[in-house]
Amino acid sequence: MKKYDYGVVMAVLLICLSVFAGCGMKNLSEEKKGEIDYTVVAEADMPETLRNAIAERVKEPFKLSYIDKGELYIATGYGMQQSGGYSIVINDLYQTDDTVVFETTLTGPDEPDKVQSEPTYPYIVVKTEYVDKEVVIR
Repeated sequence: MKKYDYGVVMAVLLICLSVFAGCGMKNLSEEKKGEIDYTVVAEADMPETLRNAIAERVKEPFKLSYIDKGELYIATGYGMQQSGGYSIVINDLYQTDDTVVFETTLTGPDEPDKVQSEPTYPYIVVKTEYVDKEVVIR
């Protein structure tokens, strides 16, 4: 059996404990406290920084939020799709005690034979009044 330096073992244990202590889960309330009014934002009406961030991510699924001049922008994209005709349905945008929750669903083309056959990159951006809460995108 090998002898270990007591100080080294204690240092490793302290580092492990501090890492695991920082990985704790927040206890976020899921109870809906109210709907949030929003506007779907066209690309031309987005702040340039947000537009650039989306352009960098659009080929893969993404979720992001952006704050500009008292407005909260929430964006979600579904990455590359093999054709056109996809839509994004906003299921809900609401707040809890701790969070703003944005839920969407991607729906496929209604008539696949009548859509463009080139890849598309569906995403949606909404704008609402900024609230100081964590944004959860589902």
